[in-house]
Amino acid sequence: MITPQLVKQLRDTTGAGMADCKKALTEAEGDMEKAVELLRKRGAASASKRSDRSTNEGLVLSVTTEDGKNGAIIEINCETDFVARNDDFLAFANAVADVALNHKPADFEAAKEISLGDKTLGDLYNETLAKFSEKIVVNNMVSASTEAGQLIGYNHAGNRLAVMLEVSAPVAKEENTAHLMDIAMQIAAMSPQYLNRDAVSAETIASERKIFIEQAIESGKPENIAEKIAEGRLNKFFQEVALVEQTFVKDSSLNVAGVLKNVSDSEGTEINAVNFWRFELGAGN
Repeated sequence: MITPQLVKQLRDTTGAGMADCKKALTEAEGDMEKAVELLRKRGAASASKRSDRSTNEGLVLSVTTEDGKNGAIIEINCETDFVARNDDFLAFANAVADVALNHKPADFEAAKEISLGDKTLGDLYNETLAKFSEKIVVNNMVSASTEAGQLIGYNHAGNRLAVMLEVSAPVAKEENTAHLMDIAMQIAAMSPQYLNRDAVSAETIASERKIFIEQAIESGKPENIAEKIAEGRLNKFFQEVALVEQTFVKDSSLNVAGVLKNVSDSEGTEINAVNFWRFELGAGN
């Protein structure tokens, strides 16, 4: 007999709706484990039915280990802000981030095979799907590690923007940790496209230079002057798109390279920006 108490127990275990719990228990003839498995499978099956829905809400999350040697940054999308703020959705997101941080799977399909004690991350994903009538997608996931350097994570309020920054060596002083966090915040605010000008492709540079020369010629400048103007505009282009050349938002007398030099001088060892990742909710959709 399927009692209300049994239905409530399944609901408390899975978070699925009362009607879904009663149906699963009926089909499982009261077997709690079978009912849980049915709900998990239905969560996975229902995901395919939602495949054409748009997912403009969700969260991004950046996490690092205490020693800064390992880090991960993820983006998980859903359909509504209501689900994005739900504790069960947040718990799933934290589980994904933890798996990415500690196991470094190649992608979410591989991550789903990782054990979380008595279940896998894939089981938790299906349970989460079963709790909500929405499409939920792990859209982006990056894991990183560094032997000699340090990873710094930054999460903007509201979890719609997150950054992970890698530098070439760890810092020991608290004030320098704060400076590196400021650089991570700079990445969030100013959205650089490249680490430095060396990271910009020769094709992109040639294309930008050509545009700048043509603009100068169209304004009436002779070709030799137009080329000089183009070089100046190209330098300004680098200052806009390359992180280390950007004007530091907290002190306009410095660029980011200058901040890193000050940190290096303070630490007594050279500290360079090595890489960065910037996830903005929905930007990868």
